[in-house]
Amino acid sequence: MLRRMYAAFDARDVEAIAEVLHPDVDWPNAWEGGRVRGHAAVLAYWRRQFAAIDPRVTPEGFAARDDGRIAVDVHQVVRSLDGELLADRRVVHVYALRDGLVERMDVEEG
Repeated sequence: MLRRMYAAFDARDVEAIAEVLHPDVDWPNAWEGGRVRGHAAVLAYWRRQFAAIDPRVTPEGFAARDDGRIAVDVHQVVRSLDGELLADRRVVHVYALRDGLVERMDVEEG
């Protein structure tokens, strides 16, 4: 499921991503700051982001944590819309699931 979500993100298919998100999803707004909650807020956040920058995320490893969350090592490359490199770094995305859907995501420095 998470691999499909990353592929949908890089394809800018926010509707496909929404299918794996819990209705009360809690998501970090890593671009503008703060957090967003719920499908509508998360989708609006991504649409704003995609209109302004070109982020690409490549999952490189998955690990279950003792608390039941899933940690994903991610290579993140962010470019301006004209192709200028803005960021190239590794981070860890940490997911909490509920009812088989993503309920919360957090970002940790890699």
